Amino acid sequence: MDVRVGDVLVMKKAHPCGEKRWKVLRTGADFRLKCLGCGHELMTPRFKAEKNIRSIERTQASD
Repeated sequence: MDVRVGDVLVMKKAHPCGEKRWKVLRTGADFRLKCLGCGHELMTPRFKAEKNIRSIERTQASD
Protein backbone atom coordinates (compact mmCIF):
# COMPACT_ATOMS: atom_id res chain seq x y z
CA MET A 1 0.00 0.00 0.00
CA ASP A 2 1.41 3.40 -0.99
CA VAL A 3 1.12 5.61 2.09
CA ARG A 4 3.14 8.84 2.12
CA VAL A 5 3.92 11.50 4.69
CA GLY A 6 1.16 14.13 4.58
CA ASP A 7 -1.60 11.73 3.50
CA VAL A 8 -4.83 11.61 5.47
CA LEU A 9 -5.99 8.08 6.29
CA VAL A 10 -9.68 7.37 6.82
CA MET A 11 -9.87 4.40 9.19
CA LYS A 12 -12.59 1.77 9.61
CA LYS A 13 -12.97 2.47 13.34
CA ALA A 14 -13.25 5.87 14.98
CA HIS A 15 -10.87 7.22 17.62
CA PRO A 16 -12.56 7.70 21.04
CA CYS A 17 -12.92 11.42 20.20
CA GLY A 18 -15.17 10.39 17.28
CA GLU A 19 -12.80 11.21 14.40
CA LYS A 20 -11.88 8.60 11.75
CA ARG A 21 -9.27 10.70 9.92
CA TRP A 22 -5.53 10.56 10.76
CA LYS A 23 -2.64 12.50 9.23
CA VAL A 24 0.56 10.54 8.45
CA LEU A 25 3.59 12.19 10.09
CA ARG A 26 6.14 9.38 9.51
CA THR A 27 6.31 6.14 7.53
CA GLY A 28 8.57 3.11 7.68
CA ALA A 29 8.20 -0.13 9.65
CA ASP A 30 5.65 1.79 11.72
CA PHE A 31 3.55 4.88 11.14
CA ARG A 32 3.34 7.99 13.31
CA LEU A 33 -0.24 9.23 13.02
CA LYS A 34 -1.98 12.35 14.31
CA CYS A 35 -5.73 12.38 14.98
CA LEU A 36 -7.38 15.25 13.11
CA GLY A 37 -10.06 15.51 15.80
CA CYS A 38 -8.17 15.88 19.08
CA GLY A 39 -4.51 16.06 17.96
CA HIS A 40 -3.44 12.85 19.73
CA GLU A 41 -0.29 11.30 18.18
CA LEU A 42 0.64 7.63 18.19
CA MET A 43 3.06 5.14 16.68
CA THR A 44 1.58 1.95 15.30
CA PRO A 45 3.08 -0.95 13.32
CA ARG A 46 2.56 -0.68 9.56
CA PHE A 47 0.67 -3.99 9.24
CA LYS A 48 -1.86 -2.98 11.93
CA ALA A 49 -2.49 0.43 10.39
CA GLU A 50 -2.78 -0.89 6.82
CA LYS A 51 -5.48 -3.43 7.67
CA ASN A 52 -7.61 -0.69 9.29
CA ILE A 53 -7.43 1.83 6.42
CA ARG A 54 -10.70 2.46 4.58
CA SER A 55 -9.33 5.09 2.16
CA ILE A 56 -6.43 7.47 1.60
CA GLU A 57 -6.98 11.19 0.97
CA ARG A 58 -3.95 12.61 -0.83
CA THR A 59 -3.38 16.29 -1.56
CA GLN A 60 -2.25 16.96 -5.11
CA ALA A 61 1.36 18.04 -4.62
CA SER A 62 3.72 18.52 -7.52
CA ASP A 63 6.31 15.73 -7.28
